[in-house]
Amino acid sequence: MLGQISEFLTQNPKSKARTIASRLAVDKSELNRLLHDNKDKFEQDEEFRWSIINSSCSIEFGGATWLTAEHFENAFSDNSPLDTSHTSVIFILKDGCKPMLDFIGRLLAFCNQLVSAGKKVTLDFEGPKSALSYLDRIGFFDVLNENIEVLPKRPSGNRSKAYKGNNDGVIEFRMIDPIAPDAEIPKLLQHSFVSCGGQSRSQSMFTVLAELYGNVIEHSQTTLPGFAGLQFYPKAKKIQTVISDNGLGIVGTLSQVVPQKYPHVALLMAAAEHPGVALLTEIFKVGALSQVNSDGRGLGLKLSGQIAEKFSARISIRQSNFELMVNYDRHGVNFDHHLNLPYLAGTHICFEFKLDASCDSRLN
Repeated sequence: MLGQISEFLTQNPKSKARTIASRLAVDKSELNRLLHDNKDKFEQDEEFRWSIINSSCSIEFGGATWLTAEHFENAFSDNSPLDTSHTSVIFILKDGCKPMLDFIGRLLAFCNQLVSAGKKVTLDFEGPKSALSYLDRIGFFDVLNENIEVLPKRPSGNRSKAYKGNNDGVIEFRMIDPIAPDAEIPKLLQHSFVSCGGQSRSQSMFTVLAELYGNVIEHSQTTLPGFAGLQFYPKAKKIQTVISDNGLGIVGTLSQVVPQKYPHVALLMAAAEHPGVALLTEIFKVGALSQVNSDGRGLGLKLSGQIAEKFSARISIRQSNFELMVNYDRHGVNFDHHLNLPYLAGTHICFEFKLDASCDSRLN
């Protein structure tokens, strides 16, 4: 409810409690309790009118470098703006920066979640006009919440519409409706992988992408839309795909059923440094973990990993406050993780693999 109150007061400052309660259709006594319990977020004037305490934070990315998901995470020195009393968040992309798809996906999800939480969000591109043009080309602004301010000016989206489907090395960001997800998205991603990487990868790629996509959908449990996109990097000879949602996430949903359905996994989680990392690792190693009672379910990520090993691929899975990286090469698989990341709801997957001759030999 705090997000609803913040959003209302952002649009309607100096409102009395009875007005807020009426417009939000909530109990006035409960509303008053929340307002008075959160004096770090809301203030009341002499006429008993409530407003948000104005505060903002700025987060900078760049110089002249490629921006990756790691750059995104490292830019947050303290708590996530989703967990603070800041009412306004400004993201600044410095001149010369070149954002990669894994960075863009996390920035996009973060911005949309901040607005949903009732915060004012600004994306400042005053320096890097090339980054602004690129994001327009890949459909970033088609999925970005329309209430987010973009400086110096929000693009119209004409570039993504004009070039949509013209380049197999790009799948413009596409919205994932959590109620009626688009079944064509995995096929589009597969087509690009095949076009950039060869026909020998066709069925394998479709299996991986469909499973990753299906896991995000299955564990979303949110009304906020997610998104998917793809970018081929010819010079680096690699492809990145991002698939994101804004819900509970894989760990968030499975953790609810693990104690009853999988007590042996619950013991592993309890003894681990981080229970979420232990759970995700178990899913990739063993599989057969699902929140639903159906034979054959819960094997998707394990199967994806087995196929990804043939491509020397890398899969990163970002959850609420941690990330698991699954790296495959000719020597096998290794797991790594990052903890204490800024809070971000949902599951955010980046699937990356490099195009080289050794991949083709392992496919035969």
